[in-house]
Amino acid sequence: MAKKTTKKTVKGKKLNNLAQTHGKEEKFQPTSLEQIWGDDGMSKYSTFDPLTYEDALDEYSKVDLQSHATRVGVVPVDNVTLLRQRLMKEFHKHVNAYRMPSQPTNDPTVVSKEVRQILEEGK
Repeated sequence: MAKKTTKKTVKGKKLNNLAQTHGKEEKFQPTSLEQIWGDDGMSKYSTFDPLTYEDALDEYSKVDLQSHATRVGVVPVDNVTLLRQRLMKEFHKHVNAYRMPSQPTNDPTVVSKEVRQILEEGK
């Protein structure tokens, strides 16, 4: 008699559901003149949270999505799923443009003399 084997699939977490934190204080540096003059970038999408924006897109009808796409600067297409993907992509571009982290300062006085000697042994 031949035994019937079944293949087990392992369900893992999807990358979209994962979040990563780093514990650093985030200070954002302005990248345009509008930011220096005080524009915080909230006027275009009214949020910087992707989940909030995605919930807002879920509430829109097809016509509302197309008018929102026109207002944001995305070419409105007839395919709703493709239009949502394009809107989310543009949203992420906008958020990344307004939230460029400032460069970390490397202060050499933070390292003690003992640590510096240990590190210099490898040269």
